[in-house]
Amino acid sequence: MCVVCGCSSPATAVATEPQVHPLSGDLHYGAGAARVSVPGMGQERTIQMEVDVLGANKAVAAQNRAHFASHGVSAFNLVSGPGSGKTTLLCASIEALRKRAPGLPVAVIEGDQQTSFDADRIRATGAPAVQVNTGRGCHLDAPMVARAFGQLDLHAGAHDPAEAHAHDPVQDPAARAILFIENVGNLVCPALWDLGEEAKVVILSVTEGEDKPLKYPDMFAAASLMLLNKVDLLPHVRFDVVKCIDYARRVNPGIRVLLVSAETGQGMQAWLDWVLGVDA
Repeated sequence: MCVVCGCSSPATAVATEPQVHPLSGDLHYGAGAARVSVPGMGQERTIQMEVDVLGANKAVAAQNRAHFASHGVSAFNLVSGPGSGKTTLLCASIEALRKRAPGLPVAVIEGDQQTSFDADRIRATGAPAVQVNTGRGCHLDAPMVARAFGQLDLHAGAHDPAEAHAHDPVQDPAARAILFIENVGNLVCPALWDLGEEAKVVILSVTEGEDKPLKYPDMFAAASLMLLNKVDLLPHVRFDVVKCIDYARRVNPGIRVLLVSAETGQGMQAWLDWVLGVDA
């Protein structure tokens, strides 16, 4: 995992032995207590480093969560692998929200390793966006989000969170705002990092294969909602929707699942209902 850097003194290096399948010879390096193997670092030290790093991030995430609440902001952390259609779906969501609730403030924090391509696409919709380039980093963290939020118009005025949540978000959109955090395309590392969001939303396209929830269980276990995207392509790909949903619920029995298409608009109403909290 990206939480641990792998640095250690060669004199104290400890090799982590994998589990070896007796028939196939397959190697499993995630069977130890830390569920990850880092060259030169034992399982106990790996766990301690993860606790230290994630603990520091969690403290900032708690501050973010309180900060969002004080500004009447509902923040959603959008996670996926590369090529899931995350940015296209996000652009379509912004445009649909503008029609449904014209006064609702919507902004985006956009995470990538390099370039501002996706932030530029978001800005083209008229929504403010701050690009966060992580360099060699494979995920956003809470301090990055805190800094980016401070540069958005959503940060301009604070609200009483009790008063904000007492209003109907559709009838009185000025009582709240929506912040979408588009994380770096990666189905592994972002699962561990709390950004202060209200929920993680994992986006999986039908072009990626129905087995992804079992291959990358931590991400689907951490998500509150799975958006099964690009369903307009189902007639053209080999993808078992029922099996995919079953796999997702094996790792997370409580996960919500919505089928969506940014191209045709299928499922967008249900997705916006979920964002606005009016689908209960």
